Amino acid sequence: MFENIQMTDFMILDWIQTHLRCGWLDWLMPKITMLGEAGILWIVIALLFLWRKPWRKCGLKLFVSLLICLVLGLVLLKNMIARPRPCWINTDIELLVSVPGDYSFPSGHTWSGVSSALIILMDNRRRGIAAMIMAVVIAFSRLYLYVHFPSDVLAGAVFGVLMALLTEKVVERYLPKMPAKVTAFFGGDQEAGKAVEKSGSETGGKATAEGLEDVTH
Repeated sequence: MFENIQMTDFMILDWIQTHLRCGWLDWLMPKITMLGEAGILWIVIALLFLWRKPWRKCGLKLFVSLLICLVLGLVLLKNMIARPRPCWINTDIELLVSVPGDYSFPSGHTWSGVSSALIILMDNRRRGIAAMIMAVVIAFSRLYLYVHFPSDVLAGAVFGVLMALLTEKVVERYLPKMPAKVTAFFGGDQEAGKAVEKSGSETGGKATAEGLEDVTH
């Protein structure tokens, strides 16, 4: 079964090299793939989101998702499965980037990209569509550059979707249970906090007034 998958993988990669490879893509794809290196593009976006108060919760979700991708995908799965990269097996292809030193499955570029883009999409449709297009282009660059099998990219996309949904659920469930200052920083229910503060002030004011009334009598 796995031999058949790898054979299909090579057929797709060879088709890309034969029919799609050209000068301007040779120039563009290495630059596109660098945006996904170590999740740098998505880390920068997460930092920008944390800077803007209305987007902070989305920024938190991005960081949680990227951290899980790093630990589960790059540290555990890659080394457990230990799948060689296509460029390690077929050395006849002239690479446009340096030969990666880590294993192939799953595609970390795709995992982090799809997960981050889906989280952004669930927060804001317009920004999310732009992020998803970028994630797809980055994923394609891994095939064009002959450093990942299509099944690596497909697995990365599936894991990315699952991770985004899990992150969304976990953050939405546990963020309200964190200390009030943390919840407020990440865009928690500030109106509820103001209501509680207002109620406390009114209660305190009422108690003070009653105390003054007792003294005068």
